Amino acid sequence: MIIKKVLVLFLLIATAVTKAQQKNISVEEIYNGTFRMQYLDRLHPMQNGKEYAVLNTNRESGVKTLDVYSYETGEKVSTLINSSEIVGLDYFIGYTLSKDERKVLLSTNLRSIYRRSSLGVYYVYDLDTKKLTQVSEKSIQEPTFSPDASKVAYGLDNNLYIKDLASGATTQLTSDGETNKIINGITDWVYEEEFSFVRAFDWNADGTKIAFIRFDETNVPEFSMDVFGSELYPSKDTFKYPKAGENNASVGLHIYDLATAETKAVDLSGFQNYYIPRLEWTPDANVLAVQTTSRKQNDINLIFVDGASGKAKLILSDKDDAYVDVTDNLTFLDNNEFLWTSEKDGWNHIYHYDKTGKLKNQVTKGNWEVTSYYGYDAKNKRVYYQSTENGSINRGVYSVKIDGKSKKELSVNEGTNSADFSTDFTYYINSFSDASTPYVFTLHSAKDGKLIRKIKDNQELKDQFSNYVISEKEFFTLPVNGEELNAYMIKPKNFDASKKYPVFMTQYSGPGSQSVANSWDGGNGYWFQMLAQEGYIIVCVDPRGTGLKGRDFKKMTQKELGKYEVEDQIAAAQALGARDYVDADRIGIWGWSYGGFMASNCIFQGADTFKMAIAVAPVTSWRFYDSIYTERYMTTPQENASGYDMNSPLSHVDKLKGKFLLVHGSADDNVHVQNTMRLVEALVQANKQFDWAIYPDKNHGIYGGNTRLHLYTKMTNFIKENL
Repeated sequence: MIIKKVLVLFLLIATAVTKAQQKNISVEEIYNGTFRMQYLDRLHPMQNGKEYAVLNTNRESGVKTLDVYSYETGEKVSTLINSSEIVGLDYFIGYTLSKDERKVLLSTNLRSIYRRSSLGVYYVYDLDTKKLTQVSEKSIQEPTFSPDASKVAYGLDNNLYIKDLASGATTQLTSDGETNKIINGITDWVYEEEFSFVRAFDWNADGTKIAFIRFDETNVPEFSMDVFGSELYPSKDTFKYPKAGENNASVGLHIYDLATAETKAVDLSGFQNYYIPRLEWTPDANVLAVQTTSRKQNDINLIFVDGASGKAKLILSDKDDAYVDVTDNLTFLDNNEFLWTSEKDGWNHIYHYDKTGKLKNQVTKGNWEVTSYYGYDAKNKRVYYQSTENGSINRGVYSVKIDGKSKKELSVNEGTNSADFSTDFTYYINSFSDASTPYVFTLHSAKDGKLIRKIKDNQELKDQFSNYVISEKEFFTLPVNGEELNAYMIKPKNFDASKKYPVFMTQYSGPGSQSVANSWDGGNGYWFQMLAQEGYIIVCVDPRGTGLKGRDFKKMTQKELGKYEVEDQIAAAQALGARDYVDADRIGIWGWSYGGFMASNCIFQGADTFKMAIAVAPVTSWRFYDSIYTERYMTTPQENASGYDMNSPLSHVDKLKGKFLLVHGSADDNVHVQNTMRLVEALVQANKQFDWAIYPDKNHGIYGGNTRLHLYTKMTNFIKENL
């Protein structure tokens, strides 16, 4: 009896000590670098197929080195660049190797423009001669080596230029570039944001021609933002921004011939050509591949253009009743045969076409999605890709013969796997994480997926978390509105099913997105763990309209953004509220951007379900958002007025009952603060009390200095006070 009492006492003391040793995550720790992750920075597979380059930074000295490692052994083979040894250059930020890997473009003094674009000072460093050449004395955009690395093409002041590295001569290709009017070879704001590219020019295979897109923004309406800064008077940032239903830039395709110094316009009038979302030269130096689409974006044309004559020919047309996504998965094989991805059978898969556009075969098939295309090994005739074959919340790496046979699963761990292949497809570096495992980098044989060695495993970070109170992320499906919706839950560590807990729901919910994924969440995931420590159950539900569960599931929200997603989030909250351990009177919801649009709608339309909501940088009417994104899913306001207005939070402010926090950055070039100001005015006129915060001169990400710390502290306090 005495022994039993001693044992129980020991166990109690041990448990108490363990708990005492574990601490809670703080907001300060989330944003001061405490949980810093290790990555492979700027990985570049070398042309020999046996080595790869990585950019390393010494945090103490600031010295950057571009180091080459052996795939097989992991040992450093050489150092291509050491920033401390380059005469005339104190530092560099990024690099791009030429095709022959004997020259390197080095970027310095980078200044961000929008999400993907930047201006910078660039140098070419010759690895053989150690000669350093400045491309331009001015800040430029998108410098790109010619195939033989003898020249660099770049954008400057809305025009295109070529720098000859041997002679030092600079040739100006265009001269009509003008701010807020004409852009040559660099995308406008809406192309950059929604078609996800900036460089709208490309060298042909032998470096004799450059194709580029010309944007005429003359008739695009302007948007202006006050920049408050620190001076006596604020300044204005004015740029062209086509909102839904308004004029877009008119675009034209041109080919510049270096030998003749002549530019030829390509006639695309015989095709749907409202947008030109992609261009690239094929392996044939005289054949340019161009993708075009209509304003509705429900068809994509693949067009081959003769580089000499400018004659255009339709090769392939991919259509959908809703929309067709633009991808970078076009890959050319021998004789200009090509691989292409499409949702035409209801799921995203890989297809093989001959050079005339005739279908040879469907390479991948099944009720799952190809989520990334990695490349084609011509020697072994194998296609490498990532997919959801092991479940929509997971990612695996696979290979298959181009005829669709002999498929191999290369990754073995269930979770999120992605791959970087060597140039000859002998090796690949696998990046793996799951809900409880930070990123692990390992080297594998591409032939069979066999593990060769570990590279980095972030074990130090994982061990670090043993000192904190961390709860498990539980995945499940929630039956809602006739669908089994993917969801996860994070319970407090000391969860007691006999008690009732408040629920804080997080979501994004945008078209084709995914928030419920079996991967390491190193961003908001730390914040969610912190809230769980405070006694909240965290829940995330991916509603109808989100991705990776087939075409029909994703595209059923067409013309009605915010209808079915809101219905699902409200129904999900009600289903959670029916559980014995949930306090149905204490359910809140949060979201950023599209998620902010959703959180606003949910607290209004689900007034009897949600006690509180936080909306950060929300769209409040799709009438205020950009043309390409919005019209892809909604068509124009002129065509679909009810879809725009009935699902807008502005139409439902009178229903607000709970506590509502509204947050925006005043310099948000993406979702304009106009959205929040209109919602503020609507709430005021409806005589509804709410809280709000504007972060001066902050963009859509709302960061810089202590901004994130301040924002997340404010949101944490709001949750504690109102949920």
